[in-house]
Amino acid sequence: MNKTYGTVVMFFCLAMAVPGLNGQNLLIKNGTLLTVTQGTIMKGDILILNGIIKTIGRDIQTTDDVQVIDATGKYVIPGIIDSHTHIGLSGTNEMGATITSEVKMRDVLNAEDTSIYTAITGGVTMVHTMHGSGNPIGGENVVLKLKWGKSAEEMVVGEAYRTLKFALGENPKQANVFGTGGTPRYPQSRMGVNAIIRREFLKAKNYMEQWERYNAAKKSKKGAKNLIPPRKNLKLEPLVAMLKGDMYARCHSYRADETLEFIKLSKELGFKIICFEHAVEAYKIARELAEENIGISAFLDNWAYKVEASEGIAYNAGYCTKQGVLVSINSDSPERIRRLFNDAAKSMKYGGLTEEEALKLITINPAVQLGVEKIAGSLEEGKHGDIAIFNEHPLSAYTRCDMTIIEGEVYFDRDQYLQEREEREKRKREEQKTKEKKGGVR
Repeated sequence: MNKTYGTVVMFFCLAMAVPGLNGQNLLIKNGTLLTVTQGTIMKGDILILNGIIKTIGRDIQTTDDVQVIDATGKYVIPGIIDSHTHIGLSGTNEMGATITSEVKMRDVLNAEDTSIYTAITGGVTMVHTMHGSGNPIGGENVVLKLKWGKSAEEMVVGEAYRTLKFALGENPKQANVFGTGGTPRYPQSRMGVNAIIRREFLKAKNYMEQWERYNAAKKSKKGAKNLIPPRKNLKLEPLVAMLKGDMYARCHSYRADETLEFIKLSKELGFKIICFEHAVEAYKIARELAEENIGISAFLDNWAYKVEASEGIAYNAGYCTKQGVLVSINSDSPERIRRLFNDAAKSMKYGGLTEEEALKLITINPAVQLGVEKIAGSLEEGKHGDIAIFNEHPLSAYTRCDMTIIEGEVYFDRDQYLQEREEREKRKREEQKTKEKKGGVR
């Protein structure tokens, strides 16, 4: 038994003995591995044991009970991550109030949303599915692995950051009285949006201080039995978590000026912004975003669909990347999500990014923004076995995703899908012929 084989067997035994992911065992062989962070490996193999990448290299041998996938002539990349979408939900906006920080997208997960399957046909393995942009402060978002056919709870990624949705501009100021049945509500201006966010955080600071005083008094022996705790406020609890650094802001924003205003507000109140969503004017303030270590999750070439998006440019993602901003490309769509690799490729033309930089826009960059870079976003030993296999280079205009794997389990196989579809169509034809024959007898 050679050294490589012995090492693999040892890893396999450890994987079986140590509790971890409920993943599968899989060996992908002879593919062109685009690792994203560690270069390209030609004719490379990836061994996944118990859902975790155990070995990456060449000529890896393993035991007979490990499924083998021949990737000869194909390209293997880490699973694509969409950092801003709304799929897998049975609700997006809570329009009954202006501030809705108490709502959680985890409570309305819909594991039967067919958009999940659409996404995995395009190599997407993970998404950040979010509250909508109808409120200055919306609800808590959730990160999912797209395990089609599994329960909603099995999809939730516990390692991800907790994030709260904020929104600036046209949507929350109700320029078109969106979703309110034609009844205007406060705020109706950009300054009102800023003001109401400040107001709620000041309430949260006061609420936090009340609990701190109560907890401090409770620890002292004198009078501890007679203490009455402050009333629980579910709307302020998430804002307190943000003030304590346990939750981060993801903010829908278009115009450069109000983006800067929100940054100033975060410094004033003491919360952290991880990422601005859409940020079509980010190129105007790329230096400021880089200095503050705030990323953007943007469209590649989609703009001018409303007034505040009128100054978007296709060079936004590429330019901001070169200025040191952490950029990801998102879909914000249940349809466009299946071709994020096409959008990433456009950044090479509009922005001059390299192949590796372009792939990072849909892999490791969104992983960092979501706080999951230790488990996803690149092909590295120790990370989850979330992988997409393409028939041609994933940045080619002619490519397609042939297989999507999550934690070593195949969730989409194009060849199998086409075979099953042909069998269904054949059965339908046969059933139709049978009906016609019976009709002819009568």
